[in-house]
Amino acid sequence: MTADFARLIEPRGVAVIGASDDPRKIGGQPMRFLTEFGYGGAVYPVNPRHSTIRGLRCYASAADLPQPCDVAVVAVPAAAVPQSIRDLGRAGVPHAIVLSAGFRELGERGMALQRELDDALRDTGIRIIGPNCQGVMNLRARAYLGFGHAFSNPSLQPGPVSMVTQSGGFGYSVVSAAQREGIGFSYVFSTGNEANISSLEMMAALIERPEVEVLVTYMEGLSDGRALLALGERALQLGKPILVWKVGNTAAGQRAVASHTANLTAGAELYRAAFERGGFVQIRDIDDLIDTLHAFLGGRLPKGNGVTILTTSGGAGVLMADRCEEAGLSLPLPSPASVEAIRAVAPDFAALGNPLDVTAHFSPAWKEYNQIIRTLLADPTVDLLMPRSIGGANADAWSAELVEILKETDKPVIVSQNEPPERIQSTIDRLRAAHVPLISTPARCAAAAGALSSFAARLRAHASRPPPAPREVPRVELDLPAEGGSLGEHRSKSIVAAYGIPVTREVLLSPAELGRLSSLPFAGPWAVKIESPDIPHKTEAGCVRLGIAGLLELKSAAREVEDNARRYVPHARIDGILVTEMARGTEVIVGAVVDPVFGPVVMFGLGGVAAELLRDVTHEFAPFDRATARAMIGRIRTAPLLTGYRGRPALDLDALADVLSRVSWLVADHAGRIAEIDLNPLFLGERGIVAADALVALAPGPASNAENRV
Repeated sequence: MTADFARLIEPRGVAVIGASDDPRKIGGQPMRFLTEFGYGGAVYPVNPRHSTIRGLRCYASAADLPQPCDVAVVAVPAAAVPQSIRDLGRAGVPHAIVLSAGFRELGERGMALQRELDDALRDTGIRIIGPNCQGVMNLRARAYLGFGHAFSNPSLQPGPVSMVTQSGGFGYSVVSAAQREGIGFSYVFSTGNEANISSLEMMAALIERPEVEVLVTYMEGLSDGRALLALGERALQLGKPILVWKVGNTAAGQRAVASHTANLTAGAELYRAAFERGGFVQIRDIDDLIDTLHAFLGGRLPKGNGVTILTTSGGAGVLMADRCEEAGLSLPLPSPASVEAIRAVAPDFAALGNPLDVTAHFSPAWKEYNQIIRTLLADPTVDLLMPRSIGGANADAWSAELVEILKETDKPVIVSQNEPPERIQSTIDRLRAAHVPLISTPARCAAAAGALSSFAARLRAHASRPPPAPREVPRVELDLPAEGGSLGEHRSKSIVAAYGIPVTREVLLSPAELGRLSSLPFAGPWAVKIESPDIPHKTEAGCVRLGIAGLLELKSAAREVEDNARRYVPHARIDGILVTEMARGTEVIVGAVVDPVFGPVVMFGLGGVAAELLRDVTHEFAPFDRATARAMIGRIRTAPLLTGYRGRPALDLDALADVLSRVSWLVADHAGRIAEIDLNPLFLGERGIVAADALVALAPGPASNAENRV
């Protein structure tokens, strides 16, 4: 359920704490904006040194504020903020926007003041944006509740887009850039440190508003990955895209995040997995953002991923074709009927494929060009059409007729701009007024088409997704040691086996037992390994011997791995020698972690060299069923190697999916204790799967996990 932020978003009255007559001061800027830019609500300046500001009564304390006052803009020194919050609580003001800086973004220096602020918020129940934010805009109500250059523009116009940004300065520069391209924002929230209201909470509230058609977010990091997943799911339910610009994805970027907003940042691959699962569209630059907004604000989504390119330039067509395929789009050939109809009006030297190139000589024939557009829009092979624009003296007539043609279809059309804007401004204005996307450069057109197609495909998949299956794996209570750290292979295998995951047969023997050994309960060849919680990576320590065929060789190998273990970690705890059966098949790796942001997550990929060099892995958020696991398997690039590539036998993907689902339930059930699971390698055959090695790492906790149920 989303919080009720109606009074924050649409305030009937606004107080400015630390108000000033001087528009150069932070407390003076919102006073100017609220009194000059058309805000129709009440404005209450608060400053004990003034009796009036801008002709308005000035209150000595926030505690004296009248009602209705829904929001306070706090622009006082950081040390005065906690008391201001307490005063606002006494006045019954439910929300504040704290512009002041000097809290946890300073590290340890600001933490004492942060704790005072947290105490004041807890005691009063006030919900705040910030601190250390640039402010909030409601352009529909002309409420400019912030400071800075972007707020000083009274000509900003509202529109169907809203944004939540973790960088105020950068976010508001995006608003200004979009305005120049004819795109308006209804609401813009700069969330700052997010001490109280998170960016996810604001996005969840804004996406529910009917006037918001597209949501944009500039994101550095989050503390609740599961809330991000829920937001993505809700976006699909509503059919509203969330354009997400995620930064802080590299090591250098993550260091910058820590010094900028002190937000937690999880691995970039987990954010990508979350975005690909929900109603998110990732963007990487301002041009990318604006192009994608134009595409979505056209209000039409393709019913498939077939794109047809209509061009008057062969080079532009080839470039668009390349970029379309890179974006996962297909370029089907026009139907024979369409080809015949087009051939009747196109030049003899036109290339009637896809791209369909009528050449530059055809530009004056704008009526025939529109006839081709009409033919292609009626063609069932065309899901989305990308025509190149007509320029010169015919641009206005061509675009006017195009707008009429598009009233007859629900297929999306993205026009590739072919002229400098100053030469076709009236055409640009006409197409924008009709919500026809007009995008500069062929490559940018293709990227926008890819965004539309990807979102539409996710919507279709969401609509046809079956309801979640009932739990297929029963919960098992595990008796886990109280101390944290890695467990040995034998203990780790017993844990995963408790959840029905097949493991190799094995025996754990002491050196004395090995010396008396005359037979094993299973036939060789065997693998011989050291069993020690202090040596999780046994191969690197020289503590693994494979393909052991006889007892004498086995005893010799056991002495060798024990000696290597003591040299590698002299004080290692050695629980014995593990003798296991050898397994065969294709190596795969399955792992799980409890991420501090996203919670329990499962990873899958091919094992061996493929895992280390190709990094061809995929992630899913636990727990999940076998159907989800099958889809997860298909997402890796090397999946064909598992399904019968070039005559190879198909492997047992049902068994693999079962293991993935069981691992997901294991880590989800015991996320309070299990920190990591590593099954590497698992050997996958034509029938069956078996884990040849396992590692379970624990977080410290009680002696029995039954006391720590999730």
